[in-house]
Amino acid sequence: MPSPLIPDANPSRGAVAANLDALSGWGWLRGPAGWGFWLLAGFTVVALAGYGIFGMHPHRIPPSMIGFWQVSYSFFGRFHIVVGGVALALALFPWTGIRWLPSLVGVYLLSLGAEYVGTGYGIPFGYYEYTSLLGARFGGRVPYVIPLSWFLMALPAWILANGAFRGEARAGARIVFAAFLLTIWDLPLDPAMAFQAPLYWTWQTTGPYYGMPLINLAGWMLTGAVLMVAMEVLGIRQWGEKIPQTWAFAYYGITLLMPLGLVFLEGLWLAVFVTLATSALAYGVYRKFAPGAQVPPTEAA
Repeated sequence: MPSPLIPDANPSRGAVAANLDALSGWGWLRGPAGWGFWLLAGFTVVALAGYGIFGMHPHRIPPSMIGFWQVSYSFFGRFHIVVGGVALALALFPWTGIRWLPSLVGVYLLSLGAEYVGTGYGIPFGYYEYTSLLGARFGGRVPYVIPLSWFLMALPAWILANGAFRGEARAGARIVFAAFLLTIWDLPLDPAMAFQAPLYWTWQTTGPYYGMPLINLAGWMLTGAVLMVAMEVLGIRQWGEKIPQTWAFAYYGITLLMPLGLVFLEGLWLAVFVTLATSALAYGVYRKFAPGAQVPPTEAA
């Protein structure tokens, strides 16, 4: 018997409405995907609260906690990515089995290549360098966790873009929109991680957006498009269309909340405004082009 959250490969007309309702519903919150989401949400809230209460007011840190606080930035930066990976795996294994792993490997390797070239030659993001806060690095340049973080947002970005632009005929729009959704993440991420101490990476090529060069955004769009094409080649459409859109919205949103919350707490209002404005724009595009949740009566009959 098929899962109520996964539509049949060849649904009857009478099942179309039920399948669309399943993909737009929140029943997954009661299963493993929900456990992962609440784990990530809880970690995010605790981390933001800790930063707001103690990180911005070091005098409040109890003397007994000074040692932990000195290593907390490195710990929380890496652990947030790990928790995000656990939350994603808890959702994907029950829904897709192991079919998502080729996309994970492909995105990991391609983003590692882009980051390695970027940190060495300034292409396609501009010249930058990671600090030690994100842990061990490939060749002393790219932290092991960074390529994983690309997949954590590339996947929900593709799922949401596919919800708006389904089918072969709309592949180009789907790729561009997915890359745009991925790039939105960097609008608060870069100011949060590389503008105010502690710095997780530093820019040698500087620019007008909190020290970030604007070419970085072009690099994100280009890299994002390459990652989306790679996932399609690796078969994401065979399983990605079965994942609830509401899960992708929730996972994307809670992951975006971490850097957005940080720039909000730091008072980096341009980053807050730009992130919210582009997110609203993306949501408007989604609402305009996504197939309606209502199935025409002739189809639902």
